Amino acid sequence: MLLAVLGAAFGSFFNVLIYRLPRKQSIVYPPSHCGDCNKPIPFYLNIPIVSYIMLRGKCKYCGASIHWHHFLVEAITPLILILLFLQYGYQGQFMLFLKYSVLCLFLIPIFFIDAFHQIIPHKLSIPLIPLGFIFALIPGSDITILESGIAAAIIFFFLLFIAYAYRFARKVDGLGGGDIWLLTGIAAFLGLISMPYVILISAVLGIIYFFIFVRNKEQGFAFGTFIAVTTILWSLLGSTQMLMNLRLL
Repeated sequence: MLLAVLGAAFGSFFNVLIYRLPRKQSIVYPPSHCGDCNKPIPFYLNIPIVSYIMLRGKCKYCGASIHWHHFLVEAITPLILILLFLQYGYQGQFMLFLKYSVLCLFLIPIFFIDAFHQIIPHKLSIPLIPLGFIFALIPGSDITILESGIAAAIIFFFLLFIAYAYRFARKVDGLGGGDIWLLTGIAAFLGLISMPYVILISAVLGIIYFFIFVRNKEQGFAFGTFIAVTTILWSLLGSTQMLMNLRLL
């Protein structure tokens, strides 16, 4: 119950990040308000999940539709936390539960911001690097600080080389800086062994999406969304367990 309430509260805050960070607005002021009529939203109409259902996805004052992602973010955030607890906390691995909860809580707003705006704010991606190092230092971590640091360094310089090589060959950007920082931060959390799988699965999902849903093949697509969803699934299924299963294939 506590995780559900806490997750819904995080989800409500993530909706603020998703709306304001791409617009370079303060996430503190002004308080929550309707994006159409600018009327302030009182606390009793700002209850995660419940308010959206009661208002039927519309502003009480002007009747403007509230985007469906508000409800989705507030619903999936507690669900992810509960599933992470069942994977780690239920087995007594509370440090890993906290570690992967923090990682996924950063990835949720990154997913939606990149999906809607094709940008990954550095305010959300770069902090993952020091956070990954900190968790690697805590007893009970599944990787050491050395593994975390080496993974982050190798992934960063490898992706930087790929990005510059692609730009030199094609005269256009192929891999954005946001993707590089995001994958570097994820590497600090997961370690080097997991990263080839995460990158490969993300790329496969992205390629499938590109050829099925993107009509203009000259148009780019939000690769960060696939990185985020792959990493969340990797965390939910258990990083160590996933590696063991893949080695058995």
